[in-house]
Amino acid sequence: MKFKIAVLLLFVTTSLSAQLDRSKQPEPGPAPEITLGDYKSFTMDNGLKVFVIENRKIPKINFSLILDRDPILEKEKVGYISMAGQLLRRGTKTRSKIQLDEEIDFIGANFNTSGNSISGSSLTKHFNKLMELFSDVLLNSEFKNEELEKIKKQMISGLAAEKEDPNAISANLRSVLLYGKDHPYGEVLTEESVKAVTLNDCLEYYKNYFVPNISYLVFVGDIDVDSAKKLASKFLAGWIKKEVKKKEYGAPKHPTTSKVSISDRASSVQSVIKIAYPANLKKDSEDLIKASVMNTILGGTFSARLNKNLREEKGFTYGAGSSLNSDKLVGSFTASATVRNSVTDSAISEIFYEMEKLRIEMVQDDELQRIKSYLNGSFSRALENPQTIARFALNIERYNLSKDYYKNYLKNLSEVNADNVLAMAKKYLKPNNAHIIVVGNAHEIAESLKKFSKKNKIFYYDNYGNEYNKESLKVGEGITPEIIIDKYINAIGDRERLSAITDKTMKLEGIVDGMNVELTMIQKTPNKLFQELNFTVGKQTTIFNGEKGKIEGMGQVLILEGEKLEELKNQAIVNPFLYYKENKVKLELVGMENINGIPAYKIITTSTNDKKTSHYYDKESNLKIREVSSVTSPKGTFSQIIDMSDYREIDGIRFPHKLIQDMGPRAIELNVTSIEVNSGIDDSIFEIN
Repeated sequence: MKFKIAVLLLFVTTSLSAQLDRSKQPEPGPAPEITLGDYKSFTMDNGLKVFVIENRKIPKINFSLILDRDPILEKEKVGYISMAGQLLRRGTKTRSKIQLDEEIDFIGANFNTSGNSISGSSLTKHFNKLMELFSDVLLNSEFKNEELEKIKKQMISGLAAEKEDPNAISANLRSVLLYGKDHPYGEVLTEESVKAVTLNDCLEYYKNYFVPNISYLVFVGDIDVDSAKKLASKFLAGWIKKEVKKKEYGAPKHPTTSKVSISDRASSVQSVIKIAYPANLKKDSEDLIKASVMNTILGGTFSARLNKNLREEKGFTYGAGSSLNSDKLVGSFTASATVRNSVTDSAISEIFYEMEKLRIEMVQDDELQRIKSYLNGSFSRALENPQTIARFALNIERYNLSKDYYKNYLKNLSEVNADNVLAMAKKYLKPNNAHIIVVGNAHEIAESLKKFSKKNKIFYYDNYGNEYNKESLKVGEGITPEIIIDKYINAIGDRERLSAITDKTMKLEGIVDGMNVELTMIQKTPNKLFQELNFTVGKQTTIFNGEKGKIEGMGQVLILEGEKLEELKNQAIVNPFLYYKENKVKLELVGMENINGIPAYKIITTSTNDKKTSHYYDKESNLKIREVSSVTSPKGTFSQIIDMSDYREIDGIRFPHKLIQDMGPRAIELNVTSIEVNSGIDDSIFEIN
């Protein structure tokens, strides 16, 4: 009997296979009908619009308060909106920050604030308490200057970490070039703008924009509309409405011809590429679904054309992609990749090739169906999250979408055809009207990028999108590295006074990953070094006694040898620039570069063991403002960048009092708290047992 069943199954399977033509892709079925989770809404007397998405699967409730305001131009005080949002979480008139943190932790809740929202979640049994805390923060926030100063310090520290991050620089350039600095989307956060913010700036923003009549409150979870009404009435009925002025801005345009813009980062071995421009794609556009399909084909997934070309076929990058974003004011297109310096121009050519190909060739049906299936699946998976329903409800309200927009999404997606994709590509892909933004080593890449510009012109920008003239960065006749170093010596003191230093003690402090750090560095002639780094979880000590060196910390001792020992020996020398000739250090003046907006001479020193270090000297002040060297660690080799500023005079000699050290993904800002010279340091501190 078992044998007969097996034969029968074989016969049926074979017959079915014979009837199927597997050379053709199956015709897609009709778009499935979807049922969106229902939501209810009501408006309070003060104008607050409340949405309720009931989901009883778990005893938990989420809330989100969102301001629906126009973007704001912060001008010379970029950052105050973000700071105001952070201050909301730093204490109220009835609770200190510590008390607020303790009460939130006690009920196991999440609670977050920003310049545009307040959100939180808790178990249902604690939600009344969470609403009490929320209303206290919303209605009774007490902005304190000491908290603002802490926030500003943290933001400046974050900026220091981003100063040499090519991705952060690229984002800054994209903002400025696409929108301009007179548009809220084109503003860039800087240390100067952070320092300019006052407590009153933050307080005025809070008073003027955290108002109910431009706000939405969304409840999601184990709650019904009647309970939501009671909670909103209990805690938010006293929130007073206020008129908020509308703001309007001009519409940014894409370039009339492609424009090549470079931010020169001499230490980069890779180029960060962005092909970008504004796009007139609004949130309520009828093109939105069709344009999304088109961009997903181009670069919206890992299997899209850009990644397949640049990663899989050419091996230029680990990843390439594109985005076509809609926005209430103005949308944008961006294609991006990070590639080796040597293939920067080739990668840009391939990006343009794929953009142009999509504009002139009809997409094949199998590729189109694959992308639509991907978008279908992404949408369907998103529906499993109740927060998605909340987002849909808000979008319909905020952007004047049709009530059945999301209900019909899959149906409209299924109807997108190859003609639609071609039309969207012709409308939104502008390979001849794009900003070509590259952050990388201009010396290696600039010449090859001229071909993408109509007049072979390259525009140069600093880290924050300020343009400068590269042609002005030329070394004058008769300038030698020896002359530049002599000027530096005279700028900080004089050779005789510097030569008389026998020991130097410098103490610094800063913040690393939220931890306070203190660094003490002692040098004694001819070449002894003691360095102690204290941080929250421990201490690390480095010693070089003129012959031997060690690093001790976290219960371990490392005796240094070879290259590491030689590096420590060089660090131990007091004012090594005085002894370049004696120590047979080679000097090479390789040109000028823009360092944070400052024209600077670049000198490369090469020691007897072929260790190369780049030094940058301000053309105007003659002060040293940067040093770049290569550092090898267990995680690989990095370019270590140290920026120096805030020179102050100590005993007739000027020392930098602010140091920002960047190595790999981390940057540390250190501020000098004290400097002592010729204090008679005893040799016992340099002993190595």
